[in-house]
Amino acid sequence: MKKIDKLIIKSFLGPFILSFLVVVFIFLIQYLVKYFPELVGKGLGWDVFGQLILFFAISVSPNALPLAILIGCLMSYGNLGEHFELSAIKSAGISLIRILVPVGVIALILCVASFFLNNNVVPYANLKAFSLLYDARQKKPTLDFKEGAFYNGIPGYSIKIGEKTDEGRAMRNVIIYNHTQGRGNIEVVVADSAQMYTIMDDRYLVMKLFEGTSCSEMVENQNINKQQFVRNKYSTSQIIFNLESFGLQRTQEDLFKQNKIMRNVSELKHDADSISKQIDTVSKQALIGVRPFYSHNLYVDSTQYKLNPEMKLRQPAYLVDTIMKKSILEQATNHARSIKSFIASQKERQDFYKLDYNASMIERLRKFTISLACFVMFLVGAPLGSIIKKGGLGVPVLIGICFFITYYVLLIVFEKWSKQGFVNIVFGMWLANLIYLPIGLFFLRQAKNDSRVLETDYFHIMIDKIKSKFQKKAQSKSI
Repeated sequence: MKKIDKLIIKSFLGPFILSFLVVVFIFLIQYLVKYFPELVGKGLGWDVFGQLILFFAISVSPNALPLAILIGCLMSYGNLGEHFELSAIKSAGISLIRILVPVGVIALILCVASFFLNNNVVPYANLKAFSLLYDARQKKPTLDFKEGAFYNGIPGYSIKIGEKTDEGRAMRNVIIYNHTQGRGNIEVVVADSAQMYTIMDDRYLVMKLFEGTSCSEMVENQNINKQQFVRNKYSTSQIIFNLESFGLQRTQEDLFKQNKIMRNVSELKHDADSISKQIDTVSKQALIGVRPFYSHNLYVDSTQYKLNPEMKLRQPAYLVDTIMKKSILEQATNHARSIKSFIASQKERQDFYKLDYNASMIERLRKFTISLACFVMFLVGAPLGSIIKKGGLGVPVLIGICFFITYYVLLIVFEKWSKQGFVNIVFGMWLANLIYLPIGLFFLRQAKNDSRVLETDYFHIMIDKIKSKFQKKAQSKSI
């Protein structure tokens, strides 16, 4: 590797890594805002939050790579141009294409890495993240006793605390209703004060009661509705509550594996083929099911006549024909309604399968399009950075964000059109890259020809020329 290649790669890696970390953090914010407020207050450890952040960071990494490459190219080649290093390299007889080759090779490597992440690592990370998120959202909140209010979070008990002291560990005026037998408020415990702590790795809660009374009703004979009221006073007592329902119960991850974002390319292709076969089956079933409705063997039963069968022979022939035609028309109308209802139900099933098929194909093609977007963004960012010749975090970041937001909007719009069937799925998924590819080639041509269209000095000169023309016209009119 030549020194010039090392110089260019070194100037690119720093801005790229910084941009990648910042973009991943920005993408993570949407998950933090969307899901984490539901998890606060449930007693989840930092390990759970750490796992969620790690898995979500892995999930958004392929989407962050194109923007990081775009900003990294803009910053690195902008810095080289701003410090006249590009001019010095070109004066040595090295072409712009040769200058772009080192970063281009890195962009190709990142394309392969992005596809590997999307196909192998991201589905696993999504499975881990969303299964853990589901279990965390189902978890009960931590014990939260409020003064003067009943707490029903512990199954089978209703607890009221009059006052809390010592950071919630000590309490006064405690009332506990035991509903574990399912017979109402037949057992009540009242205490002047209490202390609370957990044992056995927080699986059990011990409430130690002081100076209180326990009251209960006991049935002496099940056949005779005779009850006995029992009341006991105590100076010290304790109740142990089971807190297993407050733990994080893990669901089997196999239940989540059928989600599209948790499957790789081969699995998505298998799903699409299976759904395609189901669509064909529905079409054949619809064709077979609709045939009986088109039978021409319509007949009229004598019981359908509105005439008396005994008087039927006395009626004129035209009246009998009219009744038969009316009966046949009613049968045809009923058949038409049945056909319409049957076809509508079959079409609804077919539309559902088509949407599912489109979703599988879109998710499969997205793994390729996002990967190729890394190289497309390199084609846009590297020549554009050498044209604007501005480094730092100002102009390059602004331009990069504008280009990527436009690309992302186009990608979302074309994905939606593909899913709804407005455009061909393959064409729709590749259309955003096909739009940006000629833009990158245009910037490459402009940079190769040392174009100054995007330089600020060029616009200043243009503005000065326009001002001078207007001033000359104003002077000529005044003369």
